[in-house]
Formats: sequence, structure tokens, C-alpha cells
Amino acid sequence: MGVCDRQDEQRFRGFRPRLAFCGVILVASMSMPALAAGADDVETAISLADLLRSARTVISANQARINDPTLGDKGLNGDAVLGAAMENDIKTTGHDPRSVPPASPKGKLIAALSNAIKQVMDANQKTINKKGVGFKGFVPAVFGRLVTEQFQAEAGDRARIKVTAPPELVRNRKAAPDEFERQVIATKFLSTDWPKDKIYSAIAPFQGRQATRVLVPEYYGAACLSCHGEPKGEIDITGYPKEGAKLGDLGGVISISIFP
Repeated sequence: MGVCDRQDEQRFRGFRPRLAFCGVILVASMSMPALAAGADDVETAISLADLLRSARTVISANQARINDPTLGDKGLNGDAVLGAAMENDIKTTGHDPRSVPPASPKGKLIAALSNAIKQVMDANQKTINKKGVGFKGFVPAVFGRLVTEQFQAEAGDRARIKVTAPPELVRNRKAAPDEFERQVIATKFLSTDWPKDKIYSAIAPFQGRQATRVLVPEYYGAACLSCHGEPKGEIDITGYPKEGAKLGDLGGVISISIFP
């Protein structure tokens, strides 16, 4: 999945990522009796999506810098990227994720995601800072996948995050939607009467366990279309055929599962 942030052209500091959720709706799982998702878990999931998007925007805003073959150290280590993500999270939400009590369930998951962001950036410094090489392949979608994979190691059995998309847009099989995600995408997010930017939340199974599942839709911005736009089928810089997407089309979904 290759959806990128609408603020791609903005720089490392001072950017303001557009959040993909304007409200919370508590709805029933499609395969279960009506059960409302827990408000605390939904709020936690939204905070995790906020932070992931804010960190991904740092990578998006610095893509040209990352791919500059004349530069060595890009100044994008784990502490720098996490710090910038936190700053922008505060700007967009009015809340500092670091103010959440660290011993609380929400605080532990924010810490897990923060650690994942730092570890991914620090582990990829050699690639990011390599001189003489232009396109590094370290794009927002790759960064997001690596962070969500590391988050699983950090969070243990408490939560999962995946960035998925409509099946026809998935570029990495690891990001393919499961049946629950596929149905929400098909019957909700792609429906003409679904309010744009609204999330979907429900109590539903995830890999055999009941969880609060929160899906956050994301839409293609102008910067995304260089890889995902027209002409459809043309090979983009990453080596994949373009999808022929248009501005504002559904491009991806952040899927978060929080276990009781």
C-alpha cells in the first residue's frame, strides 16, 4: 500500500498533517450482535493513528533530502523524527502524547509506538545517509510498514497496527486486508454515502481474539499521485505500476486492534 501524506511538500518542522478522522462512530461488527467499541480503546487507537501519521509525514516531507546523493548525514535519526512527530501531533490535536500517564494502557501503547519509530529510523541510518545513491527506497509506505512491524514486537499481545488498502491497491501482500477490513472498505469507506474521513470502530475478532478494531480511512493527496496516479500502468520510481488514482480517492486504511 502506497498512500502518502497530503503535506509531502512541507519541510521537516512546521508541517501540519491532515488527520483522517473527524469523529468516532461506535458500530457493530458485521458478523456479531451489536456491540459498541469501548470509548477508551477507540480514543487510544485514534491517538496511535495520529502519531503514526505524524511520523510518516516527517519522512514524506524529507523525501527529497533522503534521496539527495550529495548529502551524508540527513539529521533524521530516531530522536529527531520522533521529536518532529510529537510536535506536529500537538499542533494537530492540541494534546502532547507524552503527557499521557506512562503506566496507563494508553501510555504503554504510545510508548511502544514511539520506540518503534525510533528503532526503525536508527536501524536505517546507513541506507538513509548513503552518499552517491539517489532513490533509497525509504518511502513513507515502507517506513509505515517497518514501524507497524516493530510496534508488534514492542506492544506484545496488547495491540496491532496495520496499514492496509482496498485489495486492488495493495502492493505488499503483508498489507492485504483481512475479511473484516475488506468488508469495511467495500461496504463503508467506498460507499458513496459514507462521510469522508469518518472512522469505523467495532468489537470484532482479530486472529482468533476479540478486540476493539478501529479503521481510519486515508485519501490520496497531490504528492501521492506521482506514484499512484495517472497514467495507469506506467511504472513509478519504486518499480510498481501506477494505479491511476485521482486526488481524494481512498488510498489506504490504518487498521488498529486493541485487545482487552
